[in-house]
Amino acid sequence: MKRYLLTPLWVVQLFTQTKSFTKNPLIGSRLANRLGLHVVRMVVAHSIMGLRMRLLGRQVDPQLRKQWYEEGFMLVENFLDEVSLAALRREASCADADVRECIQGDTLTHRIQLDHATLEHMPAFKAVLDAPRLQRLLKFASGKQVRPIAYIQTIKNGFVDGPVDPQKHLHSDTFHPTMKSWFFLDNVDERNGPFTYVPGSHRLSMARLKWEYTKSIEISEGADKYSGNGSLRLTDSDAQDMGFPPPKAFAVPANTLVVANTHGFHCRGKASEKSLRTELWTISRGNPFNPSPGLDLPWFDKLQNHALVGWRRYLDRQAEAKGALSSWHLIEARNTIQDSVDPVEQDKPVTAPAALYAVNTDGQDSDTHITDGQSADNQSTDEQSGIDQLRRAA
Repeated sequence: MKRYLLTPLWVVQLFTQTKSFTKNPLIGSRLANRLGLHVVRMVVAHSIMGLRMRLLGRQVDPQLRKQWYEEGFMLVENFLDEVSLAALRREASCADADVRECIQGDTLTHRIQLDHATLEHMPAFKAVLDAPRLQRLLKFASGKQVRPIAYIQTIKNGFVDGPVDPQKHLHSDTFHPTMKSWFFLDNVDERNGPFTYVPGSHRLSMARLKWEYTKSIEISEGADKYSGNGSLRLTDSDAQDMGFPPPKAFAVPANTLVVANTHGFHCRGKASEKSLRTELWTISRGNPFNPSPGLDLPWFDKLQNHALVGWRRYLDRQAEAKGALSSWHLIEARNTIQDSVDPVEQDKPVTAPAALYAVNTDGQDSDTHITDGQSADNQSTDEQSGIDQLRRAA
């Protein structure tokens, strides 16, 4: 009976950003995927998203547009002036806001959601996020006028005992174009795990479509949990078969902006030592079958941030009822940089500009548990799903 009641919902989800092969039996149907369901969804979604991007790309620098379409990312060094960069660093180090933590393998990810209430106390971050130059790039890359969700994010490599972080395996977030951005407040190199991307892997070549078709059938028959959730993993042999170039590690100086189409294969780079990096991070993932890019409405931006806060609290309550922690759980720290070194580890070197954050007030650089097993990119989809549900409830 439950299956019959849910069937209309599963059908509707075929025309949304829903990607999980395991949670929707139609998306995960072996017969449907043998008939090409997964590939058809990809082709239609990419066509619609491509149209939306072209509508929003007219004010973007032609060289950056070319890089986006050919490589799958936009790279802008020296994005801000030194005064603005120093102000962001000060606000990140002095933040007093809710911090949520995700534990994946040996890596901690700490985030502060930059909603309207938080930004009232962070004028530098607000000014950067409101800047037309940044918004034009993010809206173009996401194919929508609605502002992305923004965070202060700190990646802490090797801070807990555990297996290899699953985010350090090359993967595609979902079946359609989607946007994430990183504005690095730190220098990034092999010590603190640079963001890594396979150039050109966002494009729907015949080799990619053939691979996606085969993978959809394999996943329908039972595959690893991350691929089953719709985030397909890439092996070296897969990359060779599809003719991909070597992955590009973004070892870049602080004050660099990277905007990526995370349908392309990407990962966190492996860190050579215990280390951290902090960034202004944004994500935008909506319904790729909607042909309209929408409108930039301040009240809607407030609503989506408020809905996400509510969704996270709901997941906290669900996990607490089971005696566990939600995947993104609240911690005692009030910013993402504090308490980054355990007391017993204080004498050991950690690759991080923590000293810079603590003392850099003049604008000059100093020397340079329990989870539910979800991947961060799948949690992002769950966030969006929660936002959608709470919008309807509102």
